[in-house]
Amino acid sequence: MTVTASSERAAGRRVALVTLGCTRNDVDSEELAGRLSAEGWDLVDDAADADVAVVNTCGFVEQAKKDSIDALLEAADLKDPESGARTRAVVAVGCMAERYGEQLASQLPEADAVLGFDSYASMSDHLATILGGGRVASHTPSDRRKLLPLSPTARPGAADAVSTPGHGPTRAGSPTHAYGPPLVRARLDHRPWAPLKIASGCDRRCSFCAIPMFRGAYLSRRPADVIAEARWLAGEGVREVFLVSENSTSYGKDLGDLTLLESLLPELAAVEGIERVRVSYLQPAEIRPSLLSAMATTPGVVPYYDISFQHASEPLLRRMRRFGGREAFLDLLGRVRATDPTAGVRTNVIVGFPGETEADLAELTAFLETARLDVVGVFGYSDEDGTEAEGLDGHLSAQVVAERVERVTSLVEELTARRAEERIGEVVEVLVESVDLSGDGEGVVGRTAYQGPDVDGSTTLVLSDADQVPSVGHLVPATIVASEGVDLLARPR
Repeated sequence: MTVTASSERAAGRRVALVTLGCTRNDVDSEELAGRLSAEGWDLVDDAADADVAVVNTCGFVEQAKKDSIDALLEAADLKDPESGARTRAVVAVGCMAERYGEQLASQLPEADAVLGFDSYASMSDHLATILGGGRVASHTPSDRRKLLPLSPTARPGAADAVSTPGHGPTRAGSPTHAYGPPLVRARLDHRPWAPLKIASGCDRRCSFCAIPMFRGAYLSRRPADVIAEARWLAGEGVREVFLVSENSTSYGKDLGDLTLLESLLPELAAVEGIERVRVSYLQPAEIRPSLLSAMATTPGVVPYYDISFQHASEPLLRRMRRFGGREAFLDLLGRVRATDPTAGVRTNVIVGFPGETEADLAELTAFLETARLDVVGVFGYSDEDGTEAEGLDGHLSAQVVAERVERVTSLVEELTARRAEERIGEVVEVLVESVDLSGDGEGVVGRTAYQGPDVDGSTTLVLSDADQVPSVGHLVPATIVASEGVDLLARPR
């Protein structure tokens, strides 16, 4: 790791970062890791080998919260002397900690501290205090939207006073990398791709979503910082950068240029060593023709469109405080595929939203049957504390929501498998992510340009005896020869 330590390594200063949730959390964990490494902490992979386990929680939906609690309890079990583990303390950070703070601390005494985003810059001091037997006060939650000015263009000047995970240091004297703008990040894995945060927060007011309350108002990172971090990632062996935010289509609005993403993409694609640039989380109501054009015509930007449709019934979308509908969404997909017929499209949908009728559900399934999407995440609605939807009438029973989720999931599995089968015969490039040719290994596995990391399926290379085994990080030209669900098989060309 190219991180400069500001103090000598010492016994009893080993830390493990346990990360749950989305790729934005992955960036935040790596920033925490960079800060801690620079302050003299040794990073270890396994919580059992660490003096303190820092669990970066997710607070997005009910299941994610349960997973976070389970991870905290599992780490806390390691503090039992009979476990044989080194672990002496467990600290909760991340979205769930930021959202619930003191409430989570009172309900989970197994955690030695529950710390919010404002604690990240001083995390080393907090961990040292806890390991020394001291107490660090748990976070008091507040609406983070109020920390920045209401006007987006007034935010950059006020941003230095607000802790924004994944954006680098926010105080003088923070550790930096050896070159470029202030960067604090240490890689926690050896994958040939990495998430790269371009913005944080959200100004949209979707009635089901609590994210703006604990992530704050929309704040773009300056292009120079994004490009400098991409260069550093390339130096760490990264070949694909995955641009992440809560809403990438708003990038630049607080910097006075709503088309800034269009000019940023060619600069990122030109970074030496970066072979692919992937954009995530596009809001359909904000997708501009110029953005579609930039994504389609910039070499190195992959034809991958992560579009947050959420539903297709116009009346229900209005209750969600969103825009669009089946015809508008199909028109957008038509414009995407006019630039590249093989483009990959993924989305998420919410089923069982308050007031959803069978007619609304039929509108959604009709859209899905026509849209030819590569990946669809299906979520059952659940109330989120403090959201508008929590107070809406027309709540459906848990049984009805579960039945609709099962119905739509079954349809989606059939449709996405059919879409994958349509791709047989296509010529692709596969970014190799793992090589395991042992007897029970998975072989050579990677992703095509239209498969996003972790959740969009994978591609296994079918090698002949004459084929040279590629290494992790190589881009291998191949032809798709078969499919298994959303996963693909491809033969090197």
